[in-house]
Amino acid sequence: MPQLDPNFFGTQLFWLAVSFIVFYVLMSKVALPRIGDVLEMRAEKITGDLDAAAKARDEAKAALAHYEKSLADARAEAQRANREAADAASAASNARLAEVGTRISAEIAAAERRIGEAREAAMSNVRSMAVEVAQAAYGKLVGGQADTARLDALVERALKGDAR
Repeated sequence: MPQLDPNFFGTQLFWLAVSFIVFYVLMSKVALPRIGDVLEMRAEKITGDLDAAAKARDEAKAALAHYEKSLADARAEAQRANREAADAASAASNARLAEVGTRISAEIAAAERRIGEAREAAMSNVRSMAVEVAQAAYGKLVGGQADTARLDALVERALKGDAR
């Protein structure tokens, strides 16, 4: 094997050194700068992405805060509108209740007046009927005509509760 022959060690070492130097120069001048550029571009892209993510996070936080504020404002407005509607409904209900109460009171007063008139009419009819019945009973029992004024006075006292 010629590689292990000591006569060729010098030339082999020479070509080893030349190859190493050429390989080293190629790597340091061509390949490694390209790799360095790629790594630098990746680092810049990662940094840019992280900055964009931080900016997006801040925007999302601001949007969330704005949303929560808008939601709280909307809830407060809804509660205020609900309270106003309830107050308006309560006021309308109270007004309607007062109106109905007044109308019912008027109807009750009219009904009491009609009942009183009906009672008076019934009492006058009862009075005249009682006088007629008393005259008929007196006529059948005693056999004559009773004094109408006296029977009228007796019936009046009986209707008032004084039956002596």
